[in-house]
Amino acid sequence: MSLGDEHDGQTRTRLPEGNTGDPYGAPRRPTTRSTRSLAVAVGVVVLLIAAIAFANRGNDTPAGSAAPRGGGPDAPAGSAAPTAATGTRPVTGKNGTIAAGFAHDEQGAQSAAANYAVALGSVDMFQSGPRESIVRAVHDPAVADGLVKSMKDSYSAGFLANVGLEPDGTAPTGLTFVSRTIPVGTTVKDRANGTVTVEVWCTGLVGLAGEGSTKPVTSTWFTITEKLTWVGGDWKIVSSAQAEGPTPVNGDNRASMADEIAKAVEGYGGFTYAR
Repeated sequence: MSLGDEHDGQTRTRLPEGNTGDPYGAPRRPTTRSTRSLAVAVGVVVLLIAAIAFANRGNDTPAGSAAPRGGGPDAPAGSAAPTAATGTRPVTGKNGTIAAGFAHDEQGAQSAAANYAVALGSVDMFQSGPRESIVRAVHDPAVADGLVKSMKDSYSAGFLANVGLEPDGTAPTGLTFVSRTIPVGTTVKDRANGTVTVEVWCTGLVGLAGEGSTKPVTSTWFTITEKLTWVGGDWKIVSSAQAEGPTPVNGDNRASMADEIAKAVEGYGGFTYAR
């Protein structure tokens, strides 16, 4: 289906991938405002499109009128598509560990945006070699070189130290760095001149797991805006920005003990996301 074809706006399946093992050796502590602020700032940096300060947050609003949200062309603005399989294969391949081969339509753009958000929010973004591979895999080649350089400047030794990591982006001995982005939903905000602007509402986990950690794993909520273009037979990011929230009220769940967190992090892998 081409970009101009009508889409059904429904949500398709999410396919489980391989698990990763991350031991966690310390109990969760209640989230404080300072740790929440750090988590949000870390989430912003993993999506840097230019070298910006650690504390800055992007909050760009796409120009132009908004496209209908899900449900097809007759759905009212702001409506959400139901979570039901369309029967259309969501992705045809992968680029390294990142999904690739998305459909050339709005659903494909939303699927790409969600999967790219996961990759850009991963632990690998904090180490130079894996970070460059991710940046080049998900971005338009026309902007990739500049992004590789700007992110190298942004992920400085000072920034990594603020996060609690070693200068090479690895966790200190006895600790495990956790950074996961989990998309909750997507919507198309704009279509113009062959590009599609997609918002991805996400929750995430970030922090150091282990005995004596001063930066425990905390949760955060944020929305990523990605402007995508069709390049080389797939959707690629031209630019992106991030804003905090929407954030729900915290529940009354108790903080889990060390062995519960360890089993969860070791036992649950990520997903390939499809709209």
